[in-house]
Amino acid sequence: MRRPEHGPNAERGAALLTVLMLVAIIAVLAGGALERLRITTRLAGNAIGGEQARAYAYAAEALALSRVTDQLARDRTRVSLAGGWSGRPFGLPLPGGGYAVARVTDGGNCFNLNGLVLPGNQPGSYSSNGAGRVVFVRLMRLIDVPVQAAETIAASASDWIDTDQDQQPAGGEDELYRGREVPYRTANTLMSDPSELRAVNGMTPEIYARLRPWVCALPKAEMSTINVNTLAPEQAPLVAMLMPETLTVQAARGALLRRPPQGYKDAATFWNQITLADGAGSDQGSGQTGVTSTWFALRVDVTMGDTVIEEHALIDANRLPARLAARQWGEDS
Repeated sequence: MRRPEHGPNAERGAALLTVLMLVAIIAVLAGGALERLRITTRLAGNAIGGEQARAYAYAAEALALSRVTDQLARDRTRVSLAGGWSGRPFGLPLPGGGYAVARVTDGGNCFNLNGLVLPGNQPGSYSSNGAGRVVFVRLMRLIDVPVQAAETIAASASDWIDTDQDQQPAGGEDELYRGREVPYRTANTLMSDPSELRAVNGMTPEIYARLRPWVCALPKAEMSTINVNTLAPEQAPLVAMLMPETLTVQAARGALLRRPPQGYKDAATFWNQITLADGAGSDQGSGQTGVTSTWFALRVDVTMGDTVIEEHALIDANRLPARLAARQWGEDS
C-alpha cells in the first residue's frame, strides 16, 4: 500500500485544488449576478416601454374625446351611424414604427346592471328596482338563459347592489355568501365593472360568457336608454326585452334593418315602424329608447416594439365637452 505523499508537491496540489474551487465559486456567483442584472435591465426596459405606451394611449383618449365632442356639438338631437364612425379605427403614428389605434362605439346600447336598483333617500343608498329585474330576466330569456337561472341571477344581482340586507326571493345577501367555501360579502354599491356579475348567486362561466356582450355597468342607478339609430340589427334583443310577450326579436331586427341612412327622427317613429310593418309592439317602449347617445365605449390598442397594451374606457357625454368616466387596462372582462 502506497503512503500519502508529503512535502512541497503535495502542498502545491492542495493549493491548486483550493484555487480551482474558489474560481468555480466566483464563476457561479458572477453568473448569478449577471443574470440578475440582465433581468433587472429587462424589467426596467419593460417598465419604461409600458409607461411610454400608456402615455400614447392617453393621447389617443384625448383625440377620441375631441371627436365625440365635435360630433355631438354638431347635433345633439340625433346620433346615427351616418359617416361610419362606429368602430372605425383611427390611428396615432408613433416614433420608431409603433402605432396606436382607437375605436369608438355607442356605449349605452346594453343592459345597465346598475339599473337593477334605484337611488335611495340617503346619499349612496340604493333600493331594488323591480321593473329593472323584470327587463333583465326578459333579456336573459331572449338569449336562451334558462328561466329559473335568469330569475335567480336577476334577484341576486339586485341584492348585490342594493344597500339593505333584505334578501329577495331567489336572491342572495351576505348570509348566503358567508357560508361558501371562500366566504365574501355583497358590494352594497353600484357595480364598477360587469365582471362583478360573476360573483353573484346563480352565475356560471357559461351563462356569463353568453350574457357579457349584452350588459354594461354605467355609473348611474338607472336603466340605459337604447339608441335605435346606432343599434346593430344583431342587437335586436335589447329592444325586444322592453316589450313583454308582444315584440319578437325578428320584428325588432326588421325595424332596425329598415332604418333610414340618417336614422329615425325620434323613438316614436321607430316604434310606429314596428307596429305598421309587423303588427307587433307599440310606442310603450319609447320611454326606454331614444335617438341620441350620452355614453360611448373606447378601445385603444398600442404597439411599440415588444410592448403591447390594450385599454377599454367609458366616455361620458352627458355634458360637453365629453370626459372619461372609467378606464381599464387589459382585455375587456
